[in-house]
Amino acid sequence: MTVEEKLDDKGMLRRQLMIGGGVMAAGAAITHFGGFLNSAGAVGCTFENWPWPYEKLDPAKTAEICYNEWYRVFCGSAVINSIFGQLNEKIGEPYKSFPADAFVYLEGGHVGWGTICGSPAGASLVVNCIVGPRISGNPAAHHMTEDILQWYSEASMPVFTPAKPRIAGELVKTTSQSPLCHVSVGKWMKAANKPIGSPERKDRCARVAASTAYKVVELLNAWKDGKYEGKSTHAPVKDYGITAQMNCMECHAGNVPTPPMAKK
Repeated sequence: MTVEEKLDDKGMLRRQLMIGGGVMAAGAAITHFGGFLNSAGAVGCTFENWPWPYEKLDPAKTAEICYNEWYRVFCGSAVINSIFGQLNEKIGEPYKSFPADAFVYLEGGHVGWGTICGSPAGASLVVNCIVGPRISGNPAAHHMTEDILQWYSEASMPVFTPAKPRIAGELVKTTSQSPLCHVSVGKWMKAANKPIGSPERKDRCARVAASTAYKVVELLNAWKDGKYEGKSTHAPVKDYGITAQMNCMECHAGNVPTPPMAKK
Protein backbone atom coordinates (compact mmCIF):
# COMPACT_ATOMS: atom_id res chain seq x y z
CA MET A 1 0.00 0.00 0.00
CA THR A 2 1.50 3.36 -1.06
CA VAL A 3 0.41 6.96 -1.33
CA GLU A 4 1.26 8.77 -4.56
CA GLU A 5 1.60 12.54 -4.17
CA LYS A 6 1.44 15.04 -7.02
CA LEU A 7 0.42 18.63 -7.75
CA ASP A 8 -2.66 19.34 -9.79
CA ASP A 9 -2.97 22.13 -12.33
CA LYS A 10 -3.76 24.60 -9.52
CA GLY A 11 -0.71 23.70 -7.50
CA MET A 12 -2.72 21.79 -4.87
CA LEU A 13 -1.23 18.64 -3.41
CA ARG A 14 -3.22 15.55 -4.23
CA ARG A 15 -2.78 12.15 -2.63
CA GLN A 16 -3.98 8.98 -4.31
CA LEU A 17 -4.16 5.74 -2.38
CA MET A 18 -2.75 2.85 -4.38
CA ILE A 19 -3.98 -0.56 -3.25
CA GLY A 20 -2.88 -3.69 -5.07
CA GLY A 21 -4.36 -3.48 -8.53
CA GLY A 22 -5.25 0.21 -8.12
CA VAL A 23 -8.60 1.88 -8.58
CA MET A 24 -10.42 -1.32 -9.49
CA ALA A 25 -9.28 -3.03 -6.30
CA ALA A 26 -10.18 0.00 -4.23
CA GLY A 27 -13.63 0.12 -5.79
CA ALA A 28 -14.18 -3.55 -5.04
CA ALA A 29 -13.12 -2.99 -1.44
CA ILE A 30 -15.59 -0.15 -1.03
CA THR A 31 -18.39 -2.25 -2.50
CA HIS A 32 -17.56 -5.11 -0.15
CA PHE A 33 -17.44 -2.80 2.87
CA GLY A 34 -20.78 -1.14 2.27
CA GLY A 35 -22.79 -3.94 0.74
CA PHE A 36 -25.16 -1.26 -0.50
CA LEU A 37 -23.73 0.00 -3.78
CA ASN A 38 -25.84 -0.50 -6.85
CA SER A 39 -23.50 -2.82 -8.72
CA ALA A 40 -23.31 -6.45 -9.75
CA GLY A 41 -20.99 -7.14 -6.82
CA ALA A 42 -23.25 -5.63 -4.14
CA VAL A 43 -25.06 -7.97 -1.77
CA GLY A 44 -28.72 -7.56 -0.85
CA CYS A 45 -30.60 -4.29 -1.18
CA THR A 46 -29.20 -0.97 -2.32
CA PHE A 47 -29.97 2.57 -1.31
CA GLU A 48 -32.16 2.88 -4.40
CA ASN A 49 -34.19 -0.22 -3.59
CA TRP A 50 -37.04 0.76 -1.26
CA PRO A 51 -38.42 -0.38 1.03
CA TRP A 52 -35.79 -2.47 2.80
CA PRO A 53 -37.09 -5.90 3.81
CA TYR A 54 -38.81 -5.92 7.18
CA GLU A 55 -40.28 -8.62 9.37
CA LYS A 56 -42.42 -7.72 12.35
CA LEU A 57 -40.58 -7.59 15.67
CA ASP A 58 -41.64 -7.86 19.30
CA PRO A 59 -41.66 -4.30 20.75
CA ALA A 60 -40.91 -5.47 24.31
CA LYS A 61 -37.99 -7.65 23.22
CA THR A 62 -36.64 -4.79 21.13
CA ALA A 63 -36.89 -2.41 24.07
CA GLU A 64 -34.98 -4.82 26.32
CA ILE A 65 -32.21 -5.12 23.73
CA CYS A 66 -32.08 -1.35 23.36
CA TYR A 67 -31.91 -0.79 27.12
CA ASN A 68 -28.83 -2.99 27.44
CA GLU A 69 -27.25 -1.64 24.24
CA TRP A 70 -27.45 1.88 25.64
CA TYR A 71 -24.78 0.96 28.17
CA ARG A 72 -22.49 0.01 25.28
CA VAL A 73 -23.18 2.56 22.51
CA PHE A 74 -25.66 5.01 24.06
CA CYS A 75 -28.97 6.30 22.71
CA GLY A 76 -28.83 6.60 18.91
CA SER A 77 -26.85 3.47 18.13
CA ALA A 78 -28.80 1.53 20.76
CA VAL A 79 -32.09 2.25 18.99
CA ILE A 80 -30.62 1.37 15.60
CA ASN A 81 -28.91 -1.80 16.83
CA SER A 82 -31.96 -3.07 18.71
CA ILE A 83 -33.90 -3.17 15.44
CA PHE A 84 -31.27 -3.71 12.75
CA GLY A 85 -29.53 -6.38 14.85
CA GLN A 86 -32.68 -8.49 14.94
CA LEU A 87 -33.35 -7.93 11.25
CA ASN A 88 -29.79 -9.00 10.52
CA GLU A 89 -30.55 -12.33 12.21
CA LYS A 90 -33.92 -12.70 10.47
CA ILE A 91 -33.05 -11.33 7.00
CA GLY A 92 -29.33 -10.65 6.60
CA GLU A 93 -28.43 -7.89 4.14
CA PRO A 94 -28.59 -4.95 4.04
CA TYR A 95 -28.66 -5.01 7.83
CA LYS A 96 -25.64 -7.26 8.16
CA SER A 97 -23.34 -4.65 6.64
CA PHE A 98 -24.91 -1.58 8.20
CA PRO A 99 -22.35 0.20 10.46
CA ALA A 100 -24.79 0.97 13.28
CA ASP A 101 -22.07 1.53 15.89
CA ALA A 102 -20.85 4.48 13.82
CA PHE A 103 -23.87 6.43 15.03
CA VAL A 104 -22.56 6.55 18.58
CA TYR A 105 -21.94 10.24 17.86
CA LEU A 106 -25.66 10.83 18.46
CA GLU A 107 -24.95 10.53 22.19
CA GLY A 108 -25.83 13.61 24.20
CA GLY A 109 -27.73 15.28 21.41
CA HIS A 110 -24.89 14.89 18.89
CA VAL A 111 -21.53 14.50 20.68
CA GLY A 112 -22.82 16.27 23.76
CA TRP A 113 -24.09 19.42 22.04
CA GLY A 114 -27.62 18.91 23.35
CA THR A 115 -29.41 19.13 19.99
CA ILE A 116 -31.90 16.43 18.96
CA CYS A 117 -31.90 13.49 21.36
CA GLY A 118 -30.12 10.48 19.90
CA SER A 119 -33.12 8.23 20.52
CA PRO A 120 -35.52 9.89 18.05
CA ALA A 121 -32.58 10.63 15.74
CA GLY A 122 -31.70 6.92 15.59
CA ALA A 123 -35.38 6.07 15.23
CA SER A 124 -35.64 8.44 12.27
CA LEU A 125 -32.77 6.70 10.51
CA VAL A 126 -34.36 3.28 11.06
CA VAL A 127 -37.73 4.39 9.72
CA ASN A 128 -36.31 6.09 6.63
CA CYS A 129 -34.18 3.05 5.77
CA ILE A 130 -37.01 0.55 6.15
CA VAL A 131 -39.96 2.50 4.79
CA GLY A 132 -37.92 4.57 2.34
CA PRO A 133 -37.21 8.31 2.39
CA ARG A 134 -39.69 10.87 1.12
CA ILE A 135 -37.68 11.31 -2.08
CA SER A 136 -38.35 7.65 -2.89
CA GLY A 137 -41.97 8.59 -3.55
CA ASN A 138 -43.38 7.22 -0.29
CA PRO A 139 -44.33 9.91 2.28
CA ALA A 140 -44.98 7.36 5.05
CA ALA A 141 -41.48 7.55 6.55
CA HIS A 142 -41.66 11.35 6.68
CA HIS A 143 -44.96 11.20 8.57
CA MET A 144 -43.73 8.40 10.81
CA THR A 145 -40.66 10.42 11.72
CA GLU A 146 -42.90 13.35 12.59
CA ASP A 147 -45.03 11.04 14.74
CA ILE A 148 -41.96 9.83 16.62
CA LEU A 149 -40.74 13.37 17.33
CA GLN A 150 -44.16 14.51 18.54
CA TRP A 151 -44.71 11.36 20.62
CA TYR A 152 -41.25 11.77 22.19
CA SER A 153 -42.04 15.38 23.05
CA GLU A 154 -45.42 14.65 24.60
CA ALA A 155 -44.82 11.32 26.38
CA SER A 156 -44.17 11.07 30.11
CA MET A 157 -40.65 9.65 29.95
CA PRO A 158 -39.36 7.08 30.48
CA VAL A 159 -42.32 4.95 29.38
CA PHE A 160 -40.62 1.55 29.36
CA THR A 161 -39.38 -0.24 32.48
CA PRO A 162 -36.85 -3.04 31.78
CA ALA A 163 -37.28 -6.49 33.30
CA LYS A 164 -33.97 -6.19 35.13
CA PRO A 165 -33.20 -2.48 35.58
CA ARG A 166 -29.74 -1.48 36.70
CA ILE A 167 -31.29 1.09 39.02
CA ALA A 168 -33.91 -0.33 41.36
CA GLY A 169 -37.20 1.42 41.93
CA GLU A 170 -39.25 3.90 39.96
CA LEU A 171 -37.61 6.81 38.21
CA VAL A 172 -39.10 10.28 38.01
CA LYS A 173 -41.07 10.84 34.81
CA THR A 174 -41.07 14.13 32.91
CA THR A 175 -42.56 15.50 29.71
CA SER A 176 -40.06 17.44 27.62
CA GLN A 177 -42.36 19.15 25.11
CA SER A 178 -39.25 19.07 22.94
CA PRO A 179 -37.14 16.53 21.02
CA LEU A 180 -33.95 18.28 22.17
CA CYS A 181 -31.59 16.38 24.45
CA HIS A 182 -30.73 19.55 26.38
CA VAL A 183 -34.38 20.19 27.25
CA SER A 184 -35.40 16.56 27.76
CA VAL A 185 -32.50 15.66 30.04
CA GLY A 186 -32.44 19.06 31.72
CA LYS A 187 -36.07 18.90 32.79
CA TRP A 188 -35.59 15.40 34.13
CA MET A 189 -32.44 16.32 36.06
CA LYS A 190 -34.26 19.22 37.70
CA ALA A 191 -37.29 17.11 38.63
CA ALA A 192 -35.17 14.21 39.90
CA ASN A 193 -32.50 16.42 41.48
CA LYS A 194 -29.79 14.28 39.91
CA PRO A 195 -26.62 15.46 38.08
CA ILE A 196 -25.69 14.48 34.53
CA GLY A 197 -23.18 11.84 35.63
CA SER A 198 -25.46 10.08 38.13
CA PRO A 199 -26.39 6.41 37.64
CA GLU A 200 -30.04 7.44 37.78
CA ARG A 201 -29.69 9.91 34.88
CA LYS A 202 -27.87 7.30 32.83
CA ASP A 203 -30.54 4.69 33.49
CA ARG A 204 -33.24 7.21 32.69
CA CYS A 205 -31.71 7.80 29.25
CA ALA A 206 -31.31 4.06 28.68
CA ARG A 207 -35.01 3.64 29.41
CA VAL A 208 -35.92 6.56 27.13
CA ALA A 209 -33.99 4.89 24.30
CA ALA A 210 -35.78 1.62 25.04
CA SER A 211 -39.13 3.43 25.10
CA THR A 212 -38.36 4.93 21.70
CA ALA A 213 -37.33 1.60 20.20
CA TYR A 214 -40.60 0.10 21.48
CA LYS A 215 -42.60 2.88 19.81
CA VAL A 216 -40.71 2.56 16.51
CA VAL A 217 -41.45 -1.16 16.27
CA GLU A 218 -45.12 -0.54 17.03
CA LEU A 219 -45.27 1.92 14.13
CA LEU A 220 -43.29 -0.30 11.76
CA ASN A 221 -45.49 -3.30 12.58
CA ALA A 222 -48.60 -1.24 11.81
CA TRP A 223 -46.98 -0.11 8.54
CA LYS A 224 -46.14 -3.72 7.67
CA ASP A 225 -49.80 -4.65 8.20
CA GLY A 226 -50.92 -1.74 6.02
CA LYS A 227 -52.56 -0.03 9.02
CA TYR A 228 -50.22 2.90 9.62
CA GLU A 229 -51.67 6.41 9.41
CA GLY A 230 -49.68 9.53 10.28
CA LYS A 231 -51.03 11.48 13.25
CA SER A 232 -48.56 14.31 13.79
CA THR A 233 -50.07 17.78 13.96
CA HIS A 234 -46.80 19.71 14.14
CA ALA A 235 -46.39 22.01 11.13
CA PRO A 236 -43.61 24.50 12.01
CA VAL A 237 -43.07 26.14 8.62
CA LYS A 238 -46.80 26.58 8.12
CA ASP A 239 -47.32 27.87 11.66
CA TYR A 240 -44.16 29.91 12.18
CA GLY A 241 -42.69 30.56 8.74
CA ILE A 242 -39.48 28.72 9.68
CA THR A 243 -38.31 25.24 10.65
CA ALA A 244 -38.76 24.95 14.41
CA GLN A 245 -39.36 22.62 17.32
CA MET A 246 -42.48 22.76 19.43
CA ASN A 247 -41.64 25.17 22.25
CA CYS A 248 -38.92 27.68 21.31
CA MET A 249 -40.47 30.35 23.53
CA GLU A 250 -40.05 28.27 26.68
CA CYS A 251 -36.28 28.76 26.56
CA HIS A 252 -35.75 31.80 24.37
CA ALA A 253 -38.69 34.07 25.19
CA GLY A 254 -38.47 37.26 23.12
CA ASN A 255 -35.10 36.46 21.58
CA VAL A 256 -36.41 34.07 18.94
CA PRO A 257 -35.79 35.66 15.50
CA THR A 258 -38.98 36.39 13.60
CA PRO A 259 -38.76 35.31 9.95
CA PRO A 260 -40.56 37.12 7.18
CA MET A 261 -43.79 35.29 6.44
CA ALA A 262 -44.74 34.23 2.94
CA LYS A 263 -47.34 36.36 1.23
CA LYS A 264 -50.76 34.76 1.09
